[in-house]
Amino acid sequence: MLFSESYRPLSFSDWESQLAESKQPALAGTELVNYLSTAPEKVVLVDNTSSVDIAKQYPQFLSKGISIVTPNKKAFSDSYQLWQDIFSAAGNGTGGGGYVFHESSVGAGLPVISSLKELIETGDEVTKIEGVFSGTMSFLFNSFMPVGGGGGKFGAEVKKAKELGYTEPDPRDDLNGLDVARKLTILARIVGLKLESPTSFPVQSLIPKELESCSSGDEFLTKLPEYDAQMEKLKSEAASEGKVVRFVGSIDVAKGDVKVGLEKFDASHPIAALKGSDNIINFYTKRYGANPLIIQGAGAGGEVTAMGVTGDFIKVLHMMH
Repeated sequence: MLFSESYRPLSFSDWESQLAESKQPALAGTELVNYLSTAPEKVVLVDNTSSVDIAKQYPQFLSKGISIVTPNKKAFSDSYQLWQDIFSAAGNGTGGGGYVFHESSVGAGLPVISSLKELIETGDEVTKIEGVFSGTMSFLFNSFMPVGGGGGKFGAEVKKAKELGYTEPDPRDDLNGLDVARKLTILARIVGLKLESPTSFPVQSLIPKELESCSSGDEFLTKLPEYDAQMEKLKSEAASEGKVVRFVGSIDVAKGDVKVGLEKFDASHPIAALKGSDNIINFYTKRYGANPLIIQGAGAGGEVTAMGVTGDFIKVLHMMH
């Protein structure tokens, strides 16, 4: 860890070498809360981890007036109790503590959360949210079953996506659908559904049962092509109907139904026409009528995620003045 005990600014020009040489033990738990809460100025904590342990401390930070900016999905998709604790402590929730912003927890730099909140705060009624929420799954299905035919075998396409850096180090972490389930949990809670967790609704995993117990991602990739037949069958069924298969998440607000999995779309549907690793999120609302409000673009990657985090940071600075 690298920090100034007297709260002086650190040097940005050589922070990496300073951090590498630092002998300071990492402040954990209450120590970190205490260090930040006794700073002479207002404090913003930028949490660029996916740690559930740090997430569980958010209510403590916020109640001490420390604001939080983060892409950490786990903080907002863990138990419903943690969600309530965070926003009952936050100044932009029901409490009087620090502010919390997490635009990048869904769709990286895309204005998904801010747009949804604005729809709700201005009195619109959101009826349905549907889209492709994973850059990995987007890339995978756009190359497995492109509009107009073609595409490779599923196992080979997963391997290619991994080599290009589109998947997690172990591709099963994408194929189990949990990443998309976390994002849907966050959006569903924003529209008022009290979802207990990302495992409390149907999530279709694309990992063959027999490969769930593989000891490594590499072993999984080697064996996956043996199970190509299932996905090929799905592909040809969709093609015979003039459709393509995509991995989507949807929230039916009125019914309270949330689900994640494979669905077929006409080639003319906006979800079918996605390119590369783009995300697309459709908001169906009373105000927008039959045509949804569509947000589309790169939903993964370092630069756009950093943009979302920096945008939130600027928002907090404006609110502090």
